[in-house]
Amino acid sequence: MTDSATADRILARTEGALGRVTLNRPEAINALDVDMIRRLTEVFESWRHDSDVQIVLIDGAGDRGMCAGGDVRALHAQIVSGRAEETAEFFRAEYALNALIAEFPKPVVAVADGITMGGGIGLAGHAHIRIVTERSKLAMPETRIGFTPDVGGTWLLGRAPGRLGEYFGLTGGTMSGADAVLLGFADHFVPSDRLEALREALAYRADPTGPAEIVLLFDETPEPSALPQSRAWIDAAFSAETVGEIVDRLRADGSTDAVATADLLESLGPTALAVTLDAVREARGMPHLRAALEGEYRRVMWFVMQHPDLVEGIRAQLVDKDRTPHWDPPTIAELGPDAGGPARAFVPERPLF
Repeated sequence: MTDSATADRILARTEGALGRVTLNRPEAINALDVDMIRRLTEVFESWRHDSDVQIVLIDGAGDRGMCAGGDVRALHAQIVSGRAEETAEFFRAEYALNALIAEFPKPVVAVADGITMGGGIGLAGHAHIRIVTERSKLAMPETRIGFTPDVGGTWLLGRAPGRLGEYFGLTGGTMSGADAVLLGFADHFVPSDRLEALREALAYRADPTGPAEIVLLFDETPEPSALPQSRAWIDAAFSAETVGEIVDRLRADGSTDAVATADLLESLGPTALAVTLDAVREARGMPHLRAALEGEYRRVMWFVMQHPDLVEGIRAQLVDKDRTPHWDPPTIAELGPDAGGPARAFVPERPLF
């Protein structure tokens, strides 16, 4: 049963042939909690066999972004108070929703306008038609808190051109709308001032044109991504076998951007970097999204149950805000030869699917 507060945070309504679901927590950039995830799942399931709903659209309220991710402060509180099963249930519900969106039998259109990060990528990145704007800022920033990309982020990162997946996965860097299209996180660039007209067309266009063709009427060519200019040094460095070798190659390159990237990596949690590198590369060879989600779930629960860096990263960045995390191990040089192995091999008490 959905309470009224949760219902207010998820606005679901039909407009013509369109089922529109809006994340409505703009004061928190529409950050997700478990009740919102459950409500979203209820909405999708209610529309699965509803003949009046032919297309589903996901967007976010407010001008700041579609979804900033999950509520990591709540995650921190659960772990430190010994409520790990609540944490596990959050991730199981979230990943099931990610798979539901990807496998939904009707076209799902996602509008990743503004900030769309972490859990927001889990909603937008697996839709059938993914739209970005000139305001879009997409990222999987989990390594910034000693964690690893999830919500199917490794599936997307593993399919990015060259070694851009490793680069964005490890650095947690932000993509523009044009970057997101290049990396395969989005399909179309639509200026934000045309979104309302696009929604109207999806809802009420009477001819048999499909949603992909409708979106093309609003699609524009963005300013080109600058990433191709950096592909040479990114691919050369991030194809290395280990995090330590990546940093060595970046420093040997010597360019301003490469050295700055090495400095950034050395400020992040070494274990999170090793686990993320392993996860992206494992997901690259996986057959489908559900397999990647299962791999992420093993790693996530390893951080929740066995390794201190997630709690420490959230503490340092978002709770105490002293920006001085104490990582285990403290440096990349102290990583073992298979630092990502224990997380990859971890077996949670309950399976994901």
